[in-house]
Order: sequence, then structure tokens, then C-alpha cells
Amino acid sequence: MTKPDIIKESAMSLASVKEELARIKKRDGELNFRANKTEEYLNSVVKTSPKKAKELYDALVALNIPRIKDIHLNKIVDLLPKTVKELKVVLQGYTLTLNNEGLAKIVEVVASHSS
Repeated sequence: MTKPDIIKESAMSLASVKEELARIKKRDGELNFRANKTEEYLNSVVKTSPKKAKELYDALVALNIPRIKDIHLNKIVDLLPKTVKELKVVLQGYTLTLNNEGLAKIVEVVASHSS
């Protein structure tokens, strides 16, 4: 069994993963077992289109909030927190501190893009 080389590693939103799996399925005709299970999960969980997810991601990047990284932004896009309290729960798994002003801006942008 060959060991693939990792060329680049980057965070992706679930909507992007769903879109990528659809592209692979179209190219190959069918998916392997794990990819099928992943596709089933994504079909039940992901409610936003890749286009809307990208727009929300770009809007969050435009906020220029310090210390927030791609992985955090993608998690916000995936879970779409509606309140500051929900956003804190989403980000509590990371060693990240944001001020209340930054949290409020993020929730405001999410609310404007998720409706």
C-alpha cells in the first residue's frame, strides 16, 4: 500500500466537503465505503449551499478579527451560531479569546447571512 504525500493541509467547511464529494462521485461513478458514510452524514447535517457558505466565510474574514483563524471560521460557518452564548460554546474547544465586541460582530454577520 502506498503512502500518499500531503502537499497542503487546510480547513474546509462541511458544505465544501459535500461539494467535493459530489465532484469525486461524478468523476469516479461511485464512492468507497467511508466516502458513502461521509456523504450520508453530510446530507443529513449540512443545510447551507457551498455558495452561501463561501459568502459567509468571506464576510467573516472581512471583519478582520484578530487571533481568529481559518479553522475557527469554518467551524462557525458549519454550525451557524445565532447568539453570543452559542458562539462561545462553538469556540470553547479552542484556545482562543475574543472580546465581546468581536463576538457580537460575528453573530451579527452569521444572522444576516443565514436568513
